[in-house]
Amino acid sequence: MNEPARLNVPEWTVSELSAALRKTVEDGFGYVRVRGEISGYRGVHGSGHCYFALKDEGAKVEAVIWRSTLARLRIKPEEGLEVVVTGRVTTYPAQSKYQIVVETLAPAGLGALMALVEERKRRLAAEGLFDAARKQLLPFLPEAIGVITSPAGAVIRDILHRLADRFPRHVIVWPVRVQGDGAAEEIAAAIAGFNALSPLGAIRKPDLIIVARGGGSIEDLWSFHEEVVVRAAAASTIALISAVGHETDVTLIDLAADRRAPTPTAAAEMAVPVRAELLVRIEGLAHRALACWQRCQEARRTELRAALRALPTAEELLALPRQRLDHASARLPRALIANAQIHHAQFSRVAGRLGSHTLRARIERCCELVDALAQRAQRAQGVAQLRRRERLASTSMRLAAALRANAESQRTRIARARERVAALTQRSNRAIILLLSQRAAALIRCTELLNAFSHRGVLARGFALVRDLAGRPLRQAAAVEPGMALDIEFFDGHVRAAAERSGGSVRAPNPERPQGALKIRGRRGGDDGQGSLFG
Repeated sequence: MNEPARLNVPEWTVSELSAALRKTVEDGFGYVRVRGEISGYRGVHGSGHCYFALKDEGAKVEAVIWRSTLARLRIKPEEGLEVVVTGRVTTYPAQSKYQIVVETLAPAGLGALMALVEERKRRLAAEGLFDAARKQLLPFLPEAIGVITSPAGAVIRDILHRLADRFPRHVIVWPVRVQGDGAAEEIAAAIAGFNALSPLGAIRKPDLIIVARGGGSIEDLWSFHEEVVVRAAAASTIALISAVGHETDVTLIDLAADRRAPTPTAAAEMAVPVRAELLVRIEGLAHRALACWQRCQEARRTELRAALRALPTAEELLALPRQRLDHASARLPRALIANAQIHHAQFSRVAGRLGSHTLRARIERCCELVDALAQRAQRAQGVAQLRRRERLASTSMRLAAALRANAESQRTRIARARERVAALTQRSNRAIILLLSQRAAALIRCTELLNAFSHRGVLARGFALVRDLAGRPLRQAAAVEPGMALDIEFFDGHVRAAAERSGGSVRAPNPERPQGALKIRGRRGGDDGQGSLFG
């Protein structure tokens, strides 16, 4: 293209060019169905949207799933998952690229689903959710059993029938959807709901939970492969039995549950024992316990008889203590006399050492001690008074200095306040003068505007205003009847007048005065007559 031709090419702005390209792409493709591998997926963005790319061996295209669409998808995006997406092709002008706004997302065949299950199984196993050490033991005979399943299927009837045959128990059914959109969230919420119940509430907390569903394809059982269901089963504090599908169906919840049952009927058999077998077993144990007790009682009787033969008689056991008691009773009077003599001798020795001089010496020592304590108390009182006077003098000096400093600070604050009041007074005076001048100017403008719009200005130019006696203005001659009293307002006053019609002879019409025009006569109230307005 030569230079003049290039100069004639129309000029586009960047926004116009981006909008034109976007319209071309959207009109040319619209809705498309694309198969590829998810790449660059980093989880859900903080805004709730998902951003990733679809790639194959030779190309890559950006994709986005809006938050409202992501909530409806049954299969969530996973890094490396091969999928088939449906959406519309559009552009993103901020980065000059095109992208697919995904509306549906599905794995590309059964192999992709199995690969996704294996990858999720590996990741959850690494977190320890499938460890055997964390699994709980099932209660032997639960009082209440919680069943999470669809209320419309045959599964719940099979479970109830099997429980009734083996050992009837209280069953709490939590109805959920077992396939389709939202099924996984309902199942996880049911597991968490059973765990949140109170043992003393209106609905009792179950001792065992059974999650059950009939058989189906991997797509039908996909809700039990969801991570939210697996984590809810692993976090359950109540023992949980997974009974999903048939014998060959293995889901991820089976690995996280405490026990896996091949069928819902087998789950009911695991939950409770057979009542008749328990009764027979209890009866046999009762007979064995009675026989054992009888044998023990007989053995104890035999041992007691043998012990009785080996034990001495009561006379033999009491003979030696009675002899010791007799010897002690014979020695007791002599011991009392000897004890009294010993105490009398001790009292005599003590009485010899006691006398009046001993008491006087004790009293003199006490008096000397009292005098010494009195002198020490006087000296201590003097020292205490001196220290208190010193502290009082020091406190008085500090108080006087503090009072002087406080007075000086108050004087400084008062001076600053006076200066501020004077400044505010000057500002208020200026503000009042300015406000009054503004109000005066506004009043003058309003007066001029009022005079400009007032009818008095029109009257000053030589016009008059005609009213009836009620004060209503009269704008047409047809509204005035002969003999009607009128009030005419001039610039300098009012005039009362009466209207009358023109003379009876027929005359040529006067363009300035219509035929049948009214004549108005009157006088100015309180002034000289003005004459006729039309004379």
